[in-house]
Amino acid sequence: MPTKHGPVRSRTVATRRAAAATLAVFVLPLTACGSLLGGESAGSDGDDDAPITLTVSTFNDFGYTDELLARYTEEHPNVTVEHVVAPTSDEARLQMLKAFTTGDGSELADVVAAEVDWLPELMEHSQLFEDLSDPEVNKRWVNWKVAQATTTDGKVLGYGTDIGPEAICYRADLFEQAGLPSDRDAVAELLGGKDATWERYFEVGRQFTAQSDAAWFDGTTGMFQGMVNQLPAAFEDPATQKPTELASNNEVRAIYDQITGGIDEGLSAGLEQWTAEWTAGFQSDAFATMLCPGWMMGPIESYSQGVTGWDVANVFPGGGGNWGGSFLSVPSAGLHTDEAKELAAWLTAPEQQTEAFTTAGAFPSQLEAQDSDAVQGYVNPFFNNAPVGKIFTERAQSIDGAPYKGRYYFAIRDEINNALAAVDAGTNSPEIAWNQAVQTVGAFRIKE
Repeated sequence: MPTKHGPVRSRTVATRRAAAATLAVFVLPLTACGSLLGGESAGSDGDDDAPITLTVSTFNDFGYTDELLARYTEEHPNVTVEHVVAPTSDEARLQMLKAFTTGDGSELADVVAAEVDWLPELMEHSQLFEDLSDPEVNKRWVNWKVAQATTTDGKVLGYGTDIGPEAICYRADLFEQAGLPSDRDAVAELLGGKDATWERYFEVGRQFTAQSDAAWFDGTTGMFQGMVNQLPAAFEDPATQKPTELASNNEVRAIYDQITGGIDEGLSAGLEQWTAEWTAGFQSDAFATMLCPGWMMGPIESYSQGVTGWDVANVFPGGGGNWGGSFLSVPSAGLHTDEAKELAAWLTAPEQQTEAFTTAGAFPSQLEAQDSDAVQGYVNPFFNNAPVGKIFTERAQSIDGAPYKGRYYFAIRDEINNALAAVDAGTNSPEIAWNQAVQTVGAFRIKE
């Protein structure tokens, strides 16, 4: 069993900044030739019936299976769909930023997935993307989802795929061993039910670690993301669109102090998400709880093969919370932008997004999909047959709206994540790590 402080990190904080943009490619049987990322293909002469290849680039697991994409070709016999998958959103983001340097986005796929936290960077290059405004689909999504991808002049840069309403995923068997309630309804009440707070979450964590060799949560990445997303405007002033002074940002500092306090108390397993150490932690009983958007269920199940005891509690400290959620955009440099728009609309239709949820846990942003029998009746066998369709629908209904995220959001969030990672690894004290983040964010302010 791991110690209460978890394993020592083998990757430095600097390593986190240098994710490689390595892509895995999944290709359906070809009916036409085309380049991997939106290059020349047959049918560029405007013949509607000529065979073409459309490339879709996503990351992690959007639930877009070969079978789902093959159905599109059945409905559109002249279209072959190639699916390019980056292992993480960070690597997909780097690929997109690299493409921006070409000047016109010609290196991008025909349909490009973008994660919500780097939408502001797309907004800066909105001229490189098609306007997806369409009265036929404009009532498809929850309102705040559409607003996230809409520019100040009304241009819609992306069709919403999933959203990330958060619950608490937990190991019922580890709870039992520590003498805590393990039934999902009892766990929700243990954490405070509708009145759940972060103070109560950490308090129960101290109770758990006093009776267990496992840590309470996996690491700082998910914790900070879940907590900071509950702030209306964490890092920037919506009125000026400039970074807020971090040294006097009391709300963010309070979150930082609460997480680092939890580290000091042995509540963190010290694992950086998406690393090999984090993956191994699922097999070694390294931690008992995770902040859990719907899409996280897929990775948990994948990394926990042979492990039993996972469940989902219908509760989240501090009220509602949304972590993640993505969009499909259409670069204007593509050879087949009209066909790409049609594909993006089809992939984000309620029917396909319902299937993506039951396949990969990507909770749909489409109202019709959320209300469907398939979603409402869906239970997840791996998570002790938890009624996750109903649980995440209720969690989604507790979300008041989307927080403000400007052009510096991703960079500032990354700096504070680096500070937390250094504290979690034991390489810096909380105060030194915080002051370094303050200095870096101060440089952002000087640029403005």
